[in-house]
Amino acid sequence: MVRIGISVEGPTEERFIKIVLAPYLASKDIYMTPISMGGDVNVDKAKNELKNIANSFDFVTTLYDFYGFKKRLPNEDKSALEQRLMSSVHDAVKEKLIPYIQMYEFEGLLFSCPESMQRELNESGIQQWCQNILTEFDNNPEAINNSVETAPSKRLLKHTKYKKVIHGPNIANEIGISKMRQMCSGFNQWLCKIEALTQ
Repeated sequence: MVRIGISVEGPTEERFIKIVLAPYLASKDIYMTPISMGGDVNVDKAKNELKNIANSFDFVTTLYDFYGFKKRLPNEDKSALEQRLMSSVHDAVKEKLIPYIQMYEFEGLLFSCPESMQRELNESGIQQWCQNILTEFDNNPEAINNSVETAPSKRLLKHTKYKKVIHGPNIANEIGISKMRQMCSGFNQWLCKIEALTQ
């Protein structure tokens, strides 16, 4: 059995862990508990949070959006940001930490399955709208971009009746972890690292 504390950005990610990811991992004898940062994530804030979490768990990980991460360095990409997060934490935490930044944000995962998006939001034309965006980004939900106008959540909020905390985790649950792993390589690689903890 492995116990993992996961620092998440806010209530949407917290609910996603509780109703979608934690049950999936529990079947593999991995027990994940989310702790919300309450938004405004930056390296200094995360460093302190991860130190507190590490005291109570075998391992710690993160689920922060690249798009919403504050105080990023110029030209800092996902890998560099994860490395800076790892470098910032106390030595005792380094041994336990798997840093993870979601590209470009949690809502990107929801574009993994246009049919599920249609079923959950139940609005006409959503499936085709979602498919058109996926096609624009070569069927890679994690490439849907990083901007105030076009980030995944901004697209959903502008074109649908999407409510983050309710619809986000519900759509993810409808899609299922396996499909999201198939469509989102970064997300899949993170879960592979977590699953390897029991080997």
